[in-house]
Amino acid sequence: MIGAGAAGRAFALRCAQAGFVVVLEDVMPEKLRRAQDEYAELQDSVGAGSLRYALTVEDAVRDADLAIDFVPDELESKLEIFSLLDRMAPPRTILCTPTWALSITDLASCTYRAERCVGLRGASADLLGGEVEIVRSRFVEASVLDDVGRLFEAIGLSSRVVEDDLESMLVKNLEVVEGV
Repeated sequence: MIGAGAAGRAFALRCAQAGFVVVLEDVMPEKLRRAQDEYAELQDSVGAGSLRYALTVEDAVRDADLAIDFVPDELESKLEIFSLLDRMAPPRTILCTPTWALSITDLASCTYRAERCVGLRGASADLLGGEVEIVRSRFVEASVLDDVGRLFEAIGLSSRVVEDDLESMLVKNLEVVEGV
């Protein structure tokens, strides 16, 4: 998990409680300390999972099967984190990003692993309230969608796969402009 703000902390804690080994990273050390304090309070309720802390993105994703960022939902921030994750995570790592404003197809096309990138949308910023939409890019492999769906099932959330409607909306708008 990249980003130990309120949303990232909540999601990381939920994953650790579900038995996953989670590594949480943030550029702000005080956010990591807050996560440590919250985790210490909940440690008795954690299954076989664990929560560790990393001071760099590289340390956080060195052995990751799946990386989720909780950075601001703006193009510059998402491109920067996707670039770092793409460079530093093993080739097998799935890159997930909560986004309500950006096209996952566009973000994925900026990586060397477009087939392993998905967007996430939920009713809340931490993705823990209600059903989660797993947003598919036009590049993503079906097995990646299945793996991400199993993660949400394991932490007790329902999910469904949806198309990258931001991409289709942009294509439709482009067609309208070209047709004028």
